[in-house]
Amino acid sequence: MRKLYIVKRKEEFDEIIKKGEVKKSGCFIIYYRKNNLPYDRYGISVGKKLGNAVFRNAYKRKIRSIIDNYKKNYNNGADYIIILRRSAVERTFQDMDYDFNKLMHSIRKDNYHE
Repeated sequence: MRKLYIVKRKEEFDEIIKKGEVKKSGCFIIYYRKNNLPYDRYGISVGKKLGNAVFRNAYKRKIRSIIDNYKKNYNNGADYIIILRRSAVERTFQDMDYDFNKLMHSIRKDNYHE
């Protein structure tokens, strides 16, 4: 994932969470908000309570991999904050992949009819 497609600043995270909409599933909480850019941007958050830095970074890599596989299917011109839930730790990568795609399809269907 290129740096251009990443939400990094705390102010942007807070604004998307405060003013955006939210969808939840067993593995993820996704906050999203329309941006005025021709591409999507993603921010990933894995809480400290879930594990140490090595564990959190491993899950961020898994989430980035899922995003990279499917981002062409869901280009809505929006910013997304993806928060990993505790229940995702017990699930397989395939379950997380399915859960993420189901949520993104739901977001696209509800808000971005094409």
